[in-house]
Amino acid sequence: MNALAKLVPLFRRQSKAMALALLLALVTLASGVALLGTSGWFITATALTSAGLAFNLFVPSAAVRAFSFIRILSRYGERLVGHNATLKLLSDLRGWLFAALFPRLPLGDRSIRHGDLVSRLTADVDALDTAFLVAIGPLLGAVFVGIGVTGVLAWLLPGAAIVYGLAILGAVLVVPALLVVAARSTGRRVVAAAAEARISVYDAVAGHADLTLLGALGTTVQRFSRAMSDLRQLRLNMVALTACAGFAVQALAALALVGTLWAGITAHAAGNLDPAVMVALLLAVLGSFEATSGIVRSVGKAVGALAAAERLNALASLPLADVEPAHPKTLGADNAIAFDDVTFGYAPEAPVVNNVSLTVAAGERVAVVGPSGGGKSTLLRLLLLLRLHRPQSGEISIGGTSIADIDSAQLHARISLLSQDSPVFIDSVRNNLLIARTDATEDELWQALDAAWLGDFVRALPRGLDTPVGEAGRTLSAGQTRRLCLARTLLSNAPIILLDEPTNALDRATEIAFFETLAQSTKGKTVLMVTHAAIPEGTMDRIVTLRDGQLV
Repeated sequence: MNALAKLVPLFRRQSKAMALALLLALVTLASGVALLGTSGWFITATALTSAGLAFNLFVPSAAVRAFSFIRILSRYGERLVGHNATLKLLSDLRGWLFAALFPRLPLGDRSIRHGDLVSRLTADVDALDTAFLVAIGPLLGAVFVGIGVTGVLAWLLPGAAIVYGLAILGAVLVVPALLVVAARSTGRRVVAAAAEARISVYDAVAGHADLTLLGALGTTVQRFSRAMSDLRQLRLNMVALTACAGFAVQALAALALVGTLWAGITAHAAGNLDPAVMVALLLAVLGSFEATSGIVRSVGKAVGALAAAERLNALASLPLADVEPAHPKTLGADNAIAFDDVTFGYAPEAPVVNNVSLTVAAGERVAVVGPSGGGKSTLLRLLLLLRLHRPQSGEISIGGTSIADIDSAQLHARISLLSQDSPVFIDSVRNNLLIARTDATEDELWQALDAAWLGDFVRALPRGLDTPVGEAGRTLSAGQTRRLCLARTLLSNAPIILLDEPTNALDRATEIAFFETLAQSTKGKTVLMVTHAAIPEGTMDRIVTLRDGQLV
């Protein structure tokens, strides 16, 4: 329950709509009980009156029609308001989760896999819609209807009020509470097993090519089959628990009905109760338990919602990827970069960058070359605008100010990055570029594309800049995708540009052209690039080599 309690502020935003939905649900339930009771009383009273000649048919028949219409309209209104509030709640939940998650990205070496992250962002969020639609609303509705019917029985048939009150209390509160206790562990395991099944599918899709080439598809299918078998068994266990709880509720309903019938017969024999009223009370008792019919099913779903809420809170409570400085300093105009005796390792005992000291003057273009695994990309990550990692020793500064003392907003404005995995989003060419600078003019967009040697290709497209780009740039070649990301980087006004293998997936001729273009388009900017490529003479101001984490 603590996990849902943390989400109460989000529920509170929709409290008015939820309260209205609950009120309409109560009206629906009450009108249904009243309709059943009134109909039973009407039919019985008519049958007991001589052919109905001395019985007023109009008032009860009008009441039956009124309760019927009220039930229809309130049911429609409750569905409309309740579902609308739930959709808005889910929107708020996603906004809260994404806002909490973004400062914690990248998750890096934390224990959450990509498939699990996708599962939490989709299935776990969707599971929370049951918290109101099929859990809180029906439960509160049944409680109020039970109290109302108990009051009527206490007035007209006191002998049945205690039996009914205890039975409805057991059906509405005791049985669901026992089900929550019994199914809590199973519910957690169901959610975890469902997430594991989704992770298996995600991993298999992402690695399909390698799995096919290595002949490992059979093993993957078997692993997925085992995951689905475990999930099926857990869900069967949950169904069994729910069925037992449902049987208990029906048994309580039968007990309440028999108790009311016995008390009614006794009162009628004593001349204290009209038979038509007794039938009305019996049907009202039966109708009131209709409100409890969905509680057991909803509790089973609510248990899953509790587990989903726990997983989402765990995700939103991860440590921040970057902690802002308590007293940030203001960056000056100097764009020089300095690494002063920097040491860093993903494992402290195995440094990837070891006692590196490197200075890049403002406006200077420096390339760092060296073999794979030498620490080149790590060097950039230590400087990145997100400060993805912090050195174990040494200091990194911009214009003489340590980046540990600079807030993210200033770093965002000062640095532009083209990484090895810079994304292309499923949107138009124009919108992929405007991420770098939303106020860029169309001429500036074309200049950036031309600088990245992609302008002629985009001009040849039927819709030019407004041509849609497939997910992850799949409608482009690998080289075109890289050039589009490069154009976005060049479009930025950031005076410092970091490039991580910018010519990856380019042929040699295009690679040489890229370096020549880079030399022209980055004049006056501070450039730090890591690459495996052979750099044409004159395109970079300085080339340094990083091998085994050290400059040589």
